[in-house]
Amino acid sequence: MRIFTEQAIKEYAEAHPDAKVALQEWTTIVKRSEWTCFADVKKTFNSVNNVGNQHYVFNIKGNSYRLIVVIKFTIKFVYIRFIGTHAEYDKIADCSVL
Repeated sequence: MRIFTEQAIKEYAEAHPDAKVALQEWTTIVKRSEWTCFADVKKTFNSVNNVGNQHYVFNIKGNSYRLIVVIKFTIKFVYIRFIGTHAEYDKIADCSVL
C-alpha cells in the first residue's frame, strides 16, 4: 500500500516521541501490505474498526493514540485523515466525514 501524507505521521511522531516507534511500525507494515478488502486489514491489525465511508480507525501504541485513514483498495492508497490521542479522538463526532 502507498501512504498519502506520510509526512503527517513523521511530524506527529517527532512531536510525540512516545508514539514514534508505534507509528513507524504501523507505517512499515502498511507499506508492505497488499490489502484488497477490510478482511485483509483486519488480519493485519485485529483492532482496526471500519467506521464507514472507507474510513478506518487504528489503535496506536495500545490504545493511547488513534489514527484515522481512508483506504482506497482498488488503487492501493491509504490517506491519513487524523492522528491524535485517544482523548482527542473522542471529541470527533463522526469519523467517517473527516
